[in-house]
Amino acid sequence: MTPRTTRRAAALVVVLSLAGAGAAHAHPIDAASLTLKEIEPGRFVAHVQTGAATLERKLSTTPAVFPPPCVLEGVNLTCGPSGLVGTIQFPWLEGTTTRLMFEIEWLDGARLLRIVTASTRTVTVYGGAGGGGALRPVVVDYTRLGVEHILTGFDHLLFVVGLTLLVRRRRPLLVTITAFTVAHSLTLAATVLGLVTVPPAPVEATIALSIVLVCAECLRPGDSLARRAPWLVAFAFGLLHGLGFASALIDIGLPEKHIPAALLCFNLGVELGQLAVIAAVLALRALALRLRLARPQLSRGVIYAMGAVAAFWSLDRVAAVFGL
Repeated sequence: MTPRTTRRAAALVVVLSLAGAGAAHAHPIDAASLTLKEIEPGRFVAHVQTGAATLERKLSTTPAVFPPPCVLEGVNLTCGPSGLVGTIQFPWLEGTTTRLMFEIEWLDGARLLRIVTASTRTVTVYGGAGGGGALRPVVVDYTRLGVEHILTGFDHLLFVVGLTLLVRRRRPLLVTITAFTVAHSLTLAATVLGLVTVPPAPVEATIALSIVLVCAECLRPGDSLARRAPWLVAFAFGLLHGLGFASALIDIGLPEKHIPAALLCFNLGVELGQLAVIAAVLALRALALRLRLARPQLSRGVIYAMGAVAAFWSLDRVAAVFGL
């Protein structure tokens, strides 16, 4: 490839990436909420709120499938002495773009809040007011939620990919990813436990900017702090990414009697997802080398595309910080 052809290819990748980033917001997303408020032990009142007529009809008849022995009659949900325990299903969400805010309020003031979508059509209540009960389902569910969050959180995903492209040797890469994990674990725990409170909008904007910085460092020909001590850069930005993870985990909700276990397992799931992404990037790199397909132009095109998408997010999120 000539330099001119390389620039054209990189520009094409950037344009397609920005088109994809814009297309992600092209379809309207319906929103609805379903609240269950306990009025006496084992008995709840359901309240539905939505602006879409089709959703209102659907939610007024069968808003959810509740675990036995719970029975829904009109707006009254009766679960008996055992209370609301088990998996609540929302089969009607399949194939929709609806985001349902589902909330349970118990008599003692405990709450559980989840955002339910077509990809996550179930909510597990672990037993009793505040979500106590068995530990095993908490471990399984929150580990899975951690994996899903890193694999579907594209900003965190691009940052991890950027670190993998920046640090070529395996041992420094391991140290860098470990530093990132330690950092986001600290701020995740501190935020969820209420020790740190930071507005989400500036955090999300800075996370997007961190991807731009890593992409710029990947393209930089000379020496820099990020190349000499990538673990330090990963640790610094990991503190910010942990605040983003915490925001997602707070939206999901935590079982009151198993907060430490849920926090640990969510973090473990995030780490497993990160390792899977890194392994995939390294495998693709090794395959390209074996097949003699590796080209500097291809790598630069990928980095330019990542940086362009991150720059788009940065502008969008900075505008949101100032209410624009």
